[in-house]
Parts: sequence; C-alpha cells; structure tokens
Amino acid sequence: MKLILTFLILLTFLNSKEIEKLKWPHGESLITFLSKNNISKDIYFDLSKEDQELCSEIQAGIKYQIAYKNDILEDILIPISEDIQIHIYKQLNKFVLKIVPIKYNKITEILVVNIKNSPYEDILLTTHNNALAREFVRNFKKSFNFRVLQPNDKIIIKYIQKIRLGNYYGIPEIIAAAIVGRYKKKFIYKNPSDGRYYDSKAKSLTSVFFRVPLKYRRISSKFTKKRFHPILKRYIAHLGIDYAAPRGRKIRATAPGKIIFRGRKGGYGNTIIIRHKGGYKSLYAHQSKFSSHLKRGSWVKQGQLIGYVGTTGRSTGPHLHFGLYKNGRAINPARVMSYSKKTLYGKTRKNFLRFAKKTKKELLDSIKSNKKPMNIKSYKYKQSIDINTTNTKNYTLTVL
Repeated sequence: MKLILTFLILLTFLNSKEIEKLKWPHGESLITFLSKNNISKDIYFDLSKEDQELCSEIQAGIKYQIAYKNDILEDILIPISEDIQIHIYKQLNKFVLKIVPIKYNKITEILVVNIKNSPYEDILLTTHNNALAREFVRNFKKSFNFRVLQPNDKIIIKYIQKIRLGNYYGIPEIIAAAIVGRYKKKFIYKNPSDGRYYDSKAKSLTSVFFRVPLKYRRISSKFTKKRFHPILKRYIAHLGIDYAAPRGRKIRATAPGKIIFRGRKGGYGNTIIIRHKGGYKSLYAHQSKFSSHLKRGSWVKQGQLIGYVGTTGRSTGPHLHFGLYKNGRAINPARVMSYSKKTLYGKTRKNFLRFAKKTKKELLDSIKSNKKPMNIKSYKYKQSIDINTTNTKNYTLTVL
C-alpha cells in the first residue's frame, strides 16, 4: 500500500466523523492501549525491532487523537516526538500501524524585545510564544542577573521555530541571544559543532556533564532522528544509541539525578529513566535486572551502579539502549558527551569564535532595523492538509 501522509490537526470530517483529543495516561503502554480498544496486538508484534522501540517512546501526558465514524473507531494518531508519530488506521476491516513523519514549516527569526517588566513577560507579550519565553529564561538565567535590567534595555534572540497550521509547534531552538543594557552587553551562542551554549570567550554555559554509562564493545546502532529508507520505503528513526556489551555488564548513571521510572516499558523491556538538572532526562533500556537498592524516587550520583546489560523487551542481543532528552526532546547523546571541556580550544575554538562574531553582528544589526516579530498566522495556509490512503475515505484527516 502506498501511504502519502502530510500532517496537522483534524480539519474536515463528513459522515458523522467524531474526534476525541486525549492525553496519554501515565504508565500506559501501546500494548495496553490496543487491548483497551479491541485492536489486535499483532499490529505491534509484526513491527520491526526498531519500530517497537519507537512505540516505547510515547510519553505520559502527550496529546493524541482518536477518530470515530458512526461510533466506530477508524483512526488513531499518537505523536512519538516532534518529528514522527504512530498512525493506526482501518484498512479492509483490519487495523494497520505505521510510523510516519510529522511535517511542519521551520523558520529562522531574530527577535528584539524592549524590557518593560521581565524577560519572560515581555517576550510572551511580544510574541505570544510561551515556549520561547521559557526557553530563553532557562538558558540565560544562570549567566545574567535579570534584576539589574532597566526599562528599555533590549533582549535579542535568534531562534528556529517550527510552525503548523498557524500555530507555534514544538520547542524553539535558540541559536544565540543577547541582553543589551545601558552599561552592559551579554551574549550566549549555541555552538553548531556540539549543541552546547558558550559565552563570547568560548566558555561553556552548560552545567551538566554526561559520561558514557558503561564499558562497551561497539556502537551497534547510532542516533537517527528521522530518515526515509529508500529500500524499505518507510521512515526510520532511532532516538538513542545502542551500546553492544556482554550480558551482565554494569550500567552506571550518566549524571547525578532522580529516578523517575523503574520498570517494564514496552519494547524497551526493563528500563530506568533519570531526571537531571537543566531539563535533561536519561533512559537505560533492555536491562537484565536493576540494582536492588534503587527504586522510583531514589537519587543517584554520577557513575553509580543502576543495573546490568540484558536483552529484555524487543532485543536481538545483549546491549544497552541509551537515550538522552532535553526538555522532552530526544537529542544525540554522542554530541553532548563528546564535548565535556568547560572551554573550547584549538580549531574548535577558532570555528566557534568565527561563528560568534558573525552572529553577534546579526544580533546588533537587528536593533538598528527595528525588526518586528513574525506574523504567525501568515503561515497558516502554506501547508498541505490531506492524507490519502488506498482505502478510499470521504473525509480529510490531518495529524496532531
């Protein structure tokens, strides 16, 4: 079957089409969800190992949709990340499960905000973008004292924002930001080579230091965010790193934090999730067993034993699937752990300083141009909204 998917929110429904917009409950697995809705679990067990693992990425509280036609369930849309989602739909009286992309517009903007109240309030008032205001405060609060800001001081932000159907979508990525005051200027930049924030002197502003969680033989599968496989004709994603290691090899916490999950997690099998400072979470899957004295709510130190390598869940051999997340978004652990120095040196430093100089000029020039914030609604009709399948349907379905 040829499946052509675009995305967005459900727009047009005919013939008594009804939609439920729900939140994924805590502790719910896809297997449990299928059973509750009288859908054969074979659609899950027939998936590849990688896709079964992806189904374990469903996060509690995520918004998903169920579509009914004449009170009969026909379509289910469950986001896995900002880029991919699960689509379960009826075809020839049987349900089919596909991992499909979520499409969106991505734009780069430079925003100038005059200080009147506080950085958070003023960014929100100017853009109505709550996620951008939160992200700015989160990344800047430790490097600048907001209390010294005066009225008419300026905040400048260069960022990348995803947009769908005239709405902000996902967490914006701040490329650089500045506070320009009457007596002081402060800049931060996101280094393109490692994704960490640095000041103008190439000193790291990222406070969390991550270690590889075990001694491993090799990396059997790398991090892949979203990729269309030209032979398999489907989207492939692997939101973590697989470290091949002998069964029973010790697994240690990548950084200090609090255990927020300890138990079975779908295709991931025995899994531990640790919350760290700075909005980070780490995930350790396929464990043979956990360290006996740890439970949900336990605090762990960096390097502390948390479990042992195994093959539980959907696994073809002993390995650790290690995932790392920043503010709920899956990130490549290799990039974060490869750059642990507090200050950049050598060629890496030269490249960063060249990038920072160019970006600084962009930020300061934007003050002179008095650039206005984007008109978010102008992007509303720049996206396709149809979803077509070989089983003919007389309604339009678009993705959450």
